[in-house]
Formats: sequence, structure tokens, C-alpha cells
Amino acid sequence: MTLSLPQHYREILVGLGENPDREGLLDTPQRAAKAMQYLCHGYEQSIEEIVNGALFASDNDEMVIVKDIELYSLCEHHLLPFIGKAHVAYIPTGKVLGLSKIARLVDMFARRLQIQENLTRQIADAIQEVTNAAGVAVVIEAKHMCMMMRGVEKQNSTMNTSVMLGAFRESNTTRMEFLQLIGRSK
Repeated sequence: MTLSLPQHYREILVGLGENPDREGLLDTPQRAAKAMQYLCHGYEQSIEEIVNGALFASDNDEMVIVKDIELYSLCEHHLLPFIGKAHVAYIPTGKVLGLSKIARLVDMFARRLQIQENLTRQIADAIQEVTNAAGVAVVIEAKHMCMMMRGVEKQNSTMNTSVMLGAFRESNTTRMEFLQLIGRSK
């Protein structure tokens, strides 16, 4: 017999020594299952669905930056949250991506069980694939509950990851302009 997601949560409560039939926990298995499905809904989305044709002709060949895109994800090692922000830039080559689509792509990949390093790469690769940009840059800064609530319990640590593609990788000037514009370089 295969257990449903709420039944699995009920078993977890029992395994922790709790009584899932007590008043405060009666609906917890259903609520926890619903929350987990929401937190991981990125698996149900695709790049094509997110972009939905929102790629527009443009003569702009200057850097486009969307910074401070908040993100919420779950660490694939402990199923604990990591919370932070992404900064995304690209250099168009004839087409620009609808502004909200960049944030939606960040969300799609963040709403999967992740490690931050892979999340950063997935966002950069998706922007490159969709726009065929001359370069893509992604920086993510996040706090990880798996480091804050357990293990080493370091409350003030922040993880920073970056992926630089094309012009951002090849040109120190382009990379430094991006880092300066997002406030990561003096």
C-alpha cells in the first residue's frame, strides 16, 4: 500500500514521538503536504510556459539588470529553507525578455529542491537559452536555515554564488560594471 503525502507527514509526526490525533496536530499532515506541494511547484512549470512568447524585438545591446529578486527555496539535503535574492543581467542581441519573466524563471527554479550553486547555474542557462544573449550574469545571496537552525548554527552567514556567461565571463570590464551596478564591487 502506497501512502499519500499527508499520510507520510502523519508517520513523521509519530516518528518524532508526537500524537497526530491531538487537537493542534489533527490537520497538520494535510497542511504540511499542501505547503510542500506549493513550495515545490516549480517541478510543474517549464521555461516555455513561463516565457509564454514574451520575447520582444529590440535594438538595445546594453546590459539589462533585474536586481533584488527575492527567492525562497528548500535545501535538497535537509528540506530546510534558504532565503535570499537574485541579481540577473543579460546583454540582448536583438530581443529582450519581458521583465516579469526573469523573476518568474528565478521562482520556477527556486521552487524545486535545490542547492544554491545549481540554482544559480539553472537561472543563467535558462536566460541564455531564451534570449540568446551576448552574455548572462546571475548572482545569488542567501541565508540557509540548514546552517542557522542546526549543524554549525551560524546566524550571520550568507552564501554568495555567481555564474557568468559570454561577455560577463570574457570581459572583466563588463563583469565589473554588473557587479558595481548591483552593489557588489567598489
